[in-house]
Amino acid sequence: MVMRVILTRFCGLLILGFGLMGVAFGDTLQVGFVYVGPIGDHGWTYQHNKGREYLEKMLGSKVETTYVESVAEGGDSERVIEQLASSGHDVIFTTSFGYMNPTLKVAKRYPHVKFEHATGFKRVKNVSTYNARYYEGRHVLGLIAGHVSKSGVMGYVASFPIPEVVRGINATILAARKINPDMRVKVVWVNSWFDPGKESDAAKALIDQGADVILQHTDSPAPVQTAESRGVYAFGQASDMSSFGADAHLTAIENVWGPYYVSRVKAVMDGSWKSSDTWGGLEAGMVKMAPYGPGVPSSVRKVADKAVADIKAGRLHPFTGPIKSRDGEMKVPVGSVADDGLLLGMDFFVEGVEGSLPGS
Repeated sequence: MVMRVILTRFCGLLILGFGLMGVAFGDTLQVGFVYVGPIGDHGWTYQHNKGREYLEKMLGSKVETTYVESVAEGGDSERVIEQLASSGHDVIFTTSFGYMNPTLKVAKRYPHVKFEHATGFKRVKNVSTYNARYYEGRHVLGLIAGHVSKSGVMGYVASFPIPEVVRGINATILAARKINPDMRVKVVWVNSWFDPGKESDAAKALIDQGADVILQHTDSPAPVQTAESRGVYAFGQASDMSSFGADAHLTAIENVWGPYYVSRVKAVMDGSWKSSDTWGGLEAGMVKMAPYGPGVPSSVRKVADKAVADIKAGRLHPFTGPIKSRDGEMKVPVGSVADDGLLLGMDFFVEGVEGSLPGS
């Protein structure tokens, strides 16, 4: 039996389904997932939930999984993580950056439970972190955009000004400028991971400002739908969003979590689990490119395919110098490659990015 828990709200209170009150199930491992958005967002949470389903498929009756969706970052998430930890779950995956400190707080109170936090950087004995090198895929998107854009302007619907999002914006424009040195990207912050209305409004504003290619680091297909209705191109986020804009959709970065979930749950089962950090990309299979849409010419497909192959083989790094911040400071010298420290803490925009960077 697979146990599912849906988060609901009533008069400002969090209410969890009664199924969460279960206890140990013999040799069956109890695995919990906390999601920042709805499983039907067709983006970030949708892909994590596909990973959970893959885990069920591969391990069958050895696991029972629980998920709680649409959990706000902050106090709400701490209460939900606590509920999972106190109700017999052996390992809990918390799948949003803003769950980092709440995960650590609960982990301290439940040292026997294993925790896996997505996109964070803080670890303790019973907390691991994992992430994907999305910037590798965004390099490929930038190359394609540089070829197909007629206006020389991309629009970027951005969620929050955290290093992961900033890194993606920079990777995209750096690649696009290899094709068109005058390429620009305009950024609009929506301060949400999932808000179709805000995402659509941002995409419309960017198109009105001349963007003919829309990118996003938000989770709904609204920007793709908007691009389709306005006759411009778009890239999906986290999953293949071509069904929401068949003509607009050029490709997408797909996040692949299933194999990681299986490996970590197996490690809990056999006693080999240890706190660790995982950051995999195209070569590791944690990132893959969705099929090309009709707007990508065959010649551009070859360029994109070569970039993917070169990144996998280690012949190409998207952040190879010279790279300057947009205020002229040299960040990566000629011939050098940005190290993971610079990438993980990226707090600057490169040349060609237009828009504010809050907190910089």
